Amino acid sequence: MPRPLPRARLRSTAAVFTTLTALTATSLVTGPSVAGPFSAAPCALERTDAHHSEGLDTWNAAYPRPTRALDAVMIFLSFPDSAPLTTPAELTADHFPATSRYFAQASYGRFALRPHPLRHWIRMPRPSTAYAIQRDWTASHRAAYLRDALASADGQVDFSRYDVVYFVADPHAPGVDSDATKVVNLEAPLRADGADIRRVVTVFENHPPDRLVLAHETGHVFDLPDLYHRPTDGKGDWDTHVGDWDLMGSQFGRAPDLFGWHKWKLGWLEERQVVCVPGGEPTRLTLESLSAGPDVPVTGAAGAPVFGSGRGTKLAVVRTGPDSVLAFEARGAVGNDRSACRQGVLVYRVRSGAESGGGPVQVIDAHPRTEACWENSVYPALADAPVDVGERFTVPGENVRVEVEGRTPSGAWTVKISPLR
Repeated sequence: MPRPLPRARLRSTAAVFTTLTALTATSLVTGPSVAGPFSAAPCALERTDAHHSEGLDTWNAAYPRPTRALDAVMIFLSFPDSAPLTTPAELTADHFPATSRYFAQASYGRFALRPHPLRHWIRMPRPSTAYAIQRDWTASHRAAYLRDALASADGQVDFSRYDVVYFVADPHAPGVDSDATKVVNLEAPLRADGADIRRVVTVFENHPPDRLVLAHETGHVFDLPDLYHRPTDGKGDWDTHVGDWDLMGSQFGRAPDLFGWHKWKLGWLEERQVVCVPGGEPTRLTLESLSAGPDVPVTGAAGAPVFGSGRGTKLAVVRTGPDSVLAFEARGAVGNDRSACRQGVLVYRVRSGAESGGGPVQVIDAHPRTEACWENSVYPALADAPVDVGERFTVPGENVRVEVEGRTPSGAWTVKISPLR
């Protein structure tokens, strides 16, 4: 669902640290085990009944899993009360190839989203104003829109050929609300061409649209939750949970690559790329930048670009409860994160029992007294959240410490994680 565009605000830059203390970049603490044969399975939270649960021990078969090429049809809907001012080709270019490119990079090439846009408008039977389109749509108006859209398109589209359906409304029609874009999940699926349609992406974007908005909505098609906090009065910050750090938090984020937890859930990380840190003893490991892959260079220790394998360790996890973990991943200014405000090891909590929009993921700020990139971050308070080289951070309330000891010649991050007694 589209998000309000963040506004620039004046930010404090006071450098007061509480849980963060400086280390020299070359300091080492002897004794920790080196991550190797640890199984990731003990840290795989169980999927719950929560909408878009962050549990990943099993896959919800009601959703297509993006571990293969998936085909998406784009259907362009016009209305009797408005003549379109754009063409389907122009609206397609608003979203593709950017959306496919985003997923190709996020999945390390393991997933391809193949768009199949129609080249013409399909006329809806009623004026745009008849559907009362808005962000919090009534069920009756939404159902009427979907029924009319499906009936109008069915003679020209073989829905059995597609895994994802985008209904794109004429952005200049008077009844179209650009704040209403969302995924509609259907308890009783629609039926067309012998296929059950269980969810539809209804697109009501301006032209040009919000950046990466279609990628965000497509994430819901793959069972990913909203990570933003929606204020009850509609005012205030939406981005207090994860800031810039995941597309499902904000399509405007400076570092919108999906969290490593989401990549594990979607099947883009192999189990050997996830380390479940055992309790009771420190563990030293090397984390490859999350966005780095075979075709995405990172900056090595000598300052030169280096192409990583994309197959190294991407995610470290500490189990903290029956339905909760702490996750650690290295975020660098590469790939989908190329505009990241700060680099380092990002720490966040995951709760499998929390609903979409209810804070299932919360980034933990390693620099709680400072902010960064206030001019274009969606939430500057979290823009400098990662732990940088030479820093030690104890996670509040969890009794777990992370130390970032340095960088390898290939640009990976050497890290020590210590569950404290």
